[in-house]
Amino acid sequence: MLIAVFLPLLFAIFIPLLSRLKDKIHTGWFVLLVPLSVFIYLISKVGSGFSPIKESYPWIPSLHINFSFYIDGLGLLFGLLISGIGTLVVLYSVYYLHKTEQLAHFYVYLLMFMAAMFGVVFSDNIYVLYTFWELTSLSSFLLIGYWNHRKGSRYGALKSMLITVFGGLSLLGGLILLNIAADTTSIQTMMEQKDVIFNSPYFGWILGFVFLGAFTKSAQFPFHIWLPDAMEAPTPVSAYLHSATMVKAGIFLIARFLPIFAQSEWFFIIVSSFGIATLCWGSFMAVRQTDLKGILAYSTISQLGMIMAMLGFGTSTAIFAAVFHILNHATFKGSLFMVAGIVDHETGTRDIRKLGGLMTLMPITATLALFGTFSMAGVPLPFLNGFYSKELFFDASVHLAEEVSYASLLSTIFPYLAVLGSIFTFVYSMYLFFGTFRGKYQEEELPKKAHEAPFGMLISPIILVLGVIIIGLFPHFVNEPLLGHVYEAINEKETDKHIKFWHGWKPPLFMSLAVVAIGTLLTMTRTRWNRIYSVFPGTLSFNRVYDWLVDKAESFSSALTKTYMTGSIKHYVQYVLSAIIIVTFAVLFLTEGISLQGTATASITIPELLVVGMMIFAAIATIFTNNRIAAILILGVVGYGLSILFVLYRAPDLALTQLIIETVTVALFLLAFMHLPKLEKRQESFGTKLLNGTIAIAFGAMMTLVGISSYNSKWFEPISDYFLETSKSLGGGKNVVNVILVDMRGLDTLFEIAVLGIAALGIYGMIKLRRGKKEAE
Repeated sequence: MLIAVFLPLLFAIFIPLLSRLKDKIHTGWFVLLVPLSVFIYLISKVGSGFSPIKESYPWIPSLHINFSFYIDGLGLLFGLLISGIGTLVVLYSVYYLHKTEQLAHFYVYLLMFMAAMFGVVFSDNIYVLYTFWELTSLSSFLLIGYWNHRKGSRYGALKSMLITVFGGLSLLGGLILLNIAADTTSIQTMMEQKDVIFNSPYFGWILGFVFLGAFTKSAQFPFHIWLPDAMEAPTPVSAYLHSATMVKAGIFLIARFLPIFAQSEWFFIIVSSFGIATLCWGSFMAVRQTDLKGILAYSTISQLGMIMAMLGFGTSTAIFAAVFHILNHATFKGSLFMVAGIVDHETGTRDIRKLGGLMTLMPITATLALFGTFSMAGVPLPFLNGFYSKELFFDASVHLAEEVSYASLLSTIFPYLAVLGSIFTFVYSMYLFFGTFRGKYQEEELPKKAHEAPFGMLISPIILVLGVIIIGLFPHFVNEPLLGHVYEAINEKETDKHIKFWHGWKPPLFMSLAVVAIGTLLTMTRTRWNRIYSVFPGTLSFNRVYDWLVDKAESFSSALTKTYMTGSIKHYVQYVLSAIIIVTFAVLFLTEGISLQGTATASITIPELLVVGMMIFAAIATIFTNNRIAAILILGVVGYGLSILFVLYRAPDLALTQLIIETVTVALFLLAFMHLPKLEKRQESFGTKLLNGTIAIAFGAMMTLVGISSYNSKWFEPISDYFLETSKSLGGGKNVVNVILVDMRGLDTLFEIAVLGIAALGIYGMIKLRRGKKEAE
């Protein structure tokens, strides 16, 4: 598993080298081997005899953070989607992206994202999961903004990152509280402590924080606004991130923690309500779009809402339907994104108002779109996998009131909302297909003459559509070997669900027929009723709220920055020193770290007092001097005085080091400051002088307290005892100081000598340059 997670990252290192061969062979052919090899490994695990796989590798054991990986049925399903769809996307990109593109950048970003997704779905450690979670946001930001010369790409990339990273930080808070409540960082161990977590005082906060993380990542209402703008990414990115992987990370998170959260009725209320709202809003808004990828973006939002609602229902039928639809959605939505990319690639536009009549010119693409859209619409045909999971969704919503004892009002209205959302799903599916491939061919509106795509570009969507058909005709092929294990991982018990086309004349069938009938009527009359969008939502938009918030945040940040970024070094020093003083004193007082009762301090005699007095006099004198060079020389007295103190207290090594450093520092200051204009003292107000004096005294007092307290605080055995005991046995010398410098801290001493050598060479070089300049004059 470790290889599966980190193989994409390791391979990404070689992409810049391999991309140099792109004129001879497309870089994508090399990249194709990575997801394909992982897919072959994972597909070999599929079967009725599958059992979870566990691996762990130490990382930060002291914090209980290790690379712990766990593949159960849920992880296996997502791993297959990430690697399988990833393989097809890379193959598709070989024909979609021209060799003149920055292929090295694209494939490095793609492999980074792939590794991040593997890490999310395979991690058992919550902090490792979070690390990979944020890496998905970063890599998706790079992928969405791949065409960074486009304003829309930059806007969409920033928008997606701001919203998903906000959710990610919220998720981190929830994971930290989970760690505190369960006293473990292992997700599987948390599953064994469900009751402890449920009864924890942090449980409500955990729900809220984790839900925010999941909803933002999976584009749930009202956080869905980033997904349509992310369509500015190249189509392979849209097909990968926004149909099968990244947007399902939130779905995965809810499914992973469902055994813990489902004990609370708030889980049902919140998750199912947001899911149904997202289904209805996404499907309603999809019909309004005119860009093919815009339609697919809102359709993705609606489908994710449906899956989230099913997980929120929490019943056995709903959970199984959600699991099944995760797989089905990846097949038909991935193929449709690729079809949209083909249409754009071969006609030069994605504007559905300019398209139409492409069925005769692009028959293979039209056929693929037919299966994809009709499956997405849930048309009751036995060779369309989308109908099966949609039927199970209806069945779960109908029986919800019988199985859920609380929130009876929601349980009653959910079936009606499910039908409403599905009606608009049918409408946008038909709108997408018939608006693009039927009707009048508008050749004069197209930038390019339409023609069928090259076969290489068709391979990936063909494979996905074959998946739609095969799963539809033979659903038992994926039920027991795969879906059963996924269901067991979420619901913690074996499934007794059997997928079949005909369930009899029952409410789910009537609901499907109502969707088809009403949806057909609305599709045929769409031009008459679509004026409703000018009224609702009209000019109302969550995008405007987002833009307003970002604009206000930038204005406030700019105004705040101008208050302290004055260009004055004096102000910056004041801010830095004030912050250090406040934080240090606060920590000292809160932790009771001030200790002034010293016992083994050296005695103070007249020579030490005279040296200290000289240093104080020199430090004060620098304030009143009007010459920079004089100020530097006087300040040097303080440093040399410290060297004398080291000598008096029998620390010759420190004295020698201090003398060298002080000499080098004074020389460098003199060389630099002699080129500056004459020092002019400013007339400062009494308040400014008082502030400067306060900061100076407070900083001095702070350093004094820290020094004395650190000397008096004996939290650990002094390391000097170790040096005294082992200097002869380990270092072979009686002079402890020499042994420490040469053996025990040899590298430290080496680097100190190197620094001094570099400084000496720098001074020598500056003197030579100065002398050469004078000779030239």
